[in-house]
Amino acid sequence: MQGRKQYEEKLFTQVQLSRRIPKDNFYRQLKRNLKTKHIYKLTEQYYGNKGKKSLDPVVFFKLCFIKKQEGLSSDLKLINLCQIRLDLLFFLDYNLDDKLPHPNTLSKTRHLFPNTLFDSIMEGIQEAVEKTNESLKD
Repeated sequence: MQGRKQYEEKLFTQVQLSRRIPKDNFYRQLKRNLKTKHIYKLTEQYYGNKGKKSLDPVVFFKLCFIKKQEGLSSDLKLINLCQIRLDLLFFLDYNLDDKLPHPNTLSKTRHLFPNTLFDSIMEGIQEAVEKTNESLKD
């Protein structure tokens, strides 16, 4: 007898992204190799003490990396991609129901940091990428 899949959207689902992402996934491995605590120290002087909470600087730099890595031309395309890719959500430490930042927020945040700081942090991420690529070759 021929089976037919019936789709019924669930209102509530229990999903652990860590169980859905393969162990050899690039972004999963990069998440393990990437050290980010120093980013908070490097960027704290560019934020005020009052007002609305900003985009987490670690998330911002991870998003910038994803945009470059995936060859995306706009922040809108970046956010749209992150919304549908489980490995990217996992890498960003977002759950399925977490709201990603608005593309305009990325543009505004990008202007907070001097180019030298931005480049330095991105170079650190690139070093973790090289380590990740080496471990994936084995």
